[in-house]
Amino acid sequence: MRVQVRYFAALREALALGEESLEVPPGTRAGDLLDLLGARRPALAAHRAGLRMAVGTRFVEPGLLLQDGDEVALIPPVSGG
Repeated sequence: MRVQVRYFAALREALALGEESLEVPPGTRAGDLLDLLGARRPALAAHRAGLRMAVGTRFVEPGLLLQDGDEVALIPPVSGG
């Protein structure tokens, strides 16, 4: 199945990548996707501890089962005023 991954804020800058489409096996959970991405993109490791994941328009936990066509957003902590 295919999922779209979008990177935001400092993570987008660290990876020099805004989004990518990935083929993942059926049964992949959100946390599994994060593990896969961390192995493919070592720069993600520095941001992993504070990352939030969203699928569609809602924040999700690592155990969420992903579906074909899901859009997964990886959002690091942000600050500003």
